[in-house]
Amino acid sequence: MPLSETSTGARLAQTVGGLLLREVERRTHILKRLAECFVDHRDAKQIEHSVEALIKQRVMSLALGYEDLNDQDTLRHDPLLAVLSDTPDVSGQTRKRARDKGCALAGKSTLNRLELTPSTANPTSQYKKVVARPEAMDDLLVDLFLEAHETAPEEIIVDVDATDDPVHGHQEGRFFHGYYREYCYLPLYIFCGEQLLCARLRPADQDGAAGTKEELARIIAHIRRHWPQTRIIVRGDAGYCRETLMTWCDAHEVDYVFGLAKNERLLTALAPERAQAKAQYETTQHPARVFQDFLYQTQKSWACARRVSGKAEHLAKGENPRFVVTSFPATAHDARTLYEDLYCARGEMENRIKEQQLSLFADRTSTHEMRSNQLRLYFSSFAYVLMQTLRRVGLTGTSMAKAQCDTIRVKLLKIGAQIRISVRRIWIAFSESCPQADLFRQILQRLQRIPIRG
Repeated sequence: MPLSETSTGARLAQTVGGLLLREVERRTHILKRLAECFVDHRDAKQIEHSVEALIKQRVMSLALGYEDLNDQDTLRHDPLLAVLSDTPDVSGQTRKRARDKGCALAGKSTLNRLELTPSTANPTSQYKKVVARPEAMDDLLVDLFLEAHETAPEEIIVDVDATDDPVHGHQEGRFFHGYYREYCYLPLYIFCGEQLLCARLRPADQDGAAGTKEELARIIAHIRRHWPQTRIIVRGDAGYCRETLMTWCDAHEVDYVFGLAKNERLLTALAPERAQAKAQYETTQHPARVFQDFLYQTQKSWACARRVSGKAEHLAKGENPRFVVTSFPATAHDARTLYEDLYCARGEMENRIKEQQLSLFADRTSTHEMRSNQLRLYFSSFAYVLMQTLRRVGLTGTSMAKAQCDTIRVKLLKIGAQIRISVRRIWIAFSESCPQADLFRQILQRLQRIPIRG
């Protein structure tokens, strides 16, 4: 239960740290702008919950750790969540129906209709009338990334990767994936550093790189309209080493570094270095690495020869050769730097995917249709963006500057306090023994120094 009442009439809340997210929202309008990505066909005279309030309630709940719509039947009584949702009457006493008195927020049924509205809904539809515009949400993710930079960077690295999203029913687009050995979706994620650029839900019956070229074309065109001089590098594992994608990058002056699956021709080309690494290991009994560059072209799929960097590595368990293909000349990055410093850094993206999947419930795709599950993925994505913005603008320079979303939630958001509601104000009293009181105060003061967005 998020709330209880004390003997003095004050109410107790356990996620008062959500006020930090409210300060972020007031200064960025992330969720307000997300609400503008919906078309509301409802009769304005009949509604009590605006689209903006519904979006804020849903996304703030995810950020605070409430993944299920069923939770909302209890949370709708929570005046703190009503504050975070910018609901005018946080006590819920002005509701039209007697049974809704005291419930400031929407229940699970209203939010469920928001998620399940089909794209064809119009003012004559019976129940579901709030239509999401996916293209607008895609653009908003890129806009928020651009706005996070005061000036255009000289270079950015765009990471692409896919992961499994297990399903446990008979959802639309459900397929068995041989690698993951389960029925799942195969969402595509695109990040730049910690910032999310795309989260696209896909069926699992296709290549992991399917649709990547189209998504990159959209995102990079958007970025270049604002940053025409910025160098863009695309990075991915061997699953993205596809001729169509590399050809597109070559044609659009986008650099790339992709993993390359090993084969006999590649192993033969690296044979001298493999022998050298083995000899070094046998001499020193320490892991040995030797790198080499060479031109390589597949027998059928590649249209031209490309630079490949090979890593010959020998460990206690045996040899571990790896290969990457790149558009960079050797004068820009030597083979060792290319592999160790540039390519291997892509592993950090996997931490960001885990944050969204595990901490912000991106895998809660349990509705029947792909469209509604994609909308749930959008809600999770913007919850991540909200949390990442808090980390970027509020936690920099603190002990939690690199904390992951679940740690931020436990230490800063899951804070108990007393809430008193008067006619004019809402009073929030924190515990004197709150372990993170000084840090919370520091972050709040830092956020409040940022001008409120008009």
